[in-house]
Amino acid sequence: MDTSGKAKYFTLMEQLKEDILSGRIQAGEKLPSENELAASFSISRHTVRKALSILENEGYITARHGKGTFCSERMIHRNNSHNIAVVTTYLSDYIFPRLIQGMDRVLTANGYSIILKNTGNSRTIEAKVLQEMLNKPIDGLIIEPSKSQILCKHLNLYEMLDQYGIPYVFIQGSYPQMLDKPRILMDDCQGGYLLTKYLIENGHKHIVGIFKADDSQGAQRHLGYTKALQEAGILYDPEMVIWFHTEDRRIKPALMLNQMLDKGVNMDAVVCYNDQIATLAINALKERGLSIPEDISVTGYDNSMIAEAGQIGLTTIAHPQEKLGEMAAELILEQIQKVPLADSKVERLIQPELIVRQSTCPKT
Repeated sequence: MDTSGKAKYFTLMEQLKEDILSGRIQAGEKLPSENELAASFSISRHTVRKALSILENEGYITARHGKGTFCSERMIHRNNSHNIAVVTTYLSDYIFPRLIQGMDRVLTANGYSIILKNTGNSRTIEAKVLQEMLNKPIDGLIIEPSKSQILCKHLNLYEMLDQYGIPYVFIQGSYPQMLDKPRILMDDCQGGYLLTKYLIENGHKHIVGIFKADDSQGAQRHLGYTKALQEAGILYDPEMVIWFHTEDRRIKPALMLNQMLDKGVNMDAVVCYNDQIATLAINALKERGLSIPEDISVTGYDNSMIAEAGQIGLTTIAHPQEKLGEMAAELILEQIQKVPLADSKVERLIQPELIVRQSTCPKT
């Protein structure tokens, strides 16, 4: 074991993999000999062979009899594979099935197949998926970034995609360092604004906001919430805002809402990050004996199936899932065909639409 507690062969394997993915070891380049690696890392040749065997099985290197070990020529098999990798944060989430349907419709019509992956909104898993895609024959990549409000720590993998000439398109967010990359977004700031403005126009003045802290959609929806309050002359109060992260999304929103009620916080409406959070909020409020919308109005976001299927129809923002998928597919096809940005025919920003249902009513 090394000082980090990892097996020595694993440490060597990780280092060589990082050197390959970062470009320090180029495609086709010969690696140091087993003896040289053993001396550099103060390990046995047996340990070196174990590390190299893993890299060879994963396709990073190839052994040539009598010549040595070489970094794989990954560029050779990349042209015209007619495969598009699609990486989303979740597959079972209410949005993504229809999103994928939209992509598949356009890509299939143009002779492409989808390689589908998901990250569980984990940046560690995203990095592993990108490493895997760097070893597969793909012509392009559509990706929803994981925790997009946080700086990306694996920029080197995107740089490798650039180096290999593999275009990629972000959907529903992009990392702060990569705002210049092609992306398809909803105007989430405007969506948050429309929801909050609607509540204010219906007499609500004490509006709680529940937003996701680790993706750019949450930040933008919060920005729209803030804008509507300021426009109406209502003082923004950070104590009226609940922030949650991916890992605590099922517990924290309802927990914090209950704590606010315990403290006697005056609230007459709740603007939620999405329809799922709105459902959790409604359940928590009902358990406290409050009526929706008579006591408290609640809004969602995304116009998912649960927005209509629940006991109370949710006032929400329409999310054109299939359209967004189609737009992302059209944009990646343009990128593959090297269509200049100025000549692109694909809309990049989707305007939100307010849908009013039974979870809100005028404040009397």
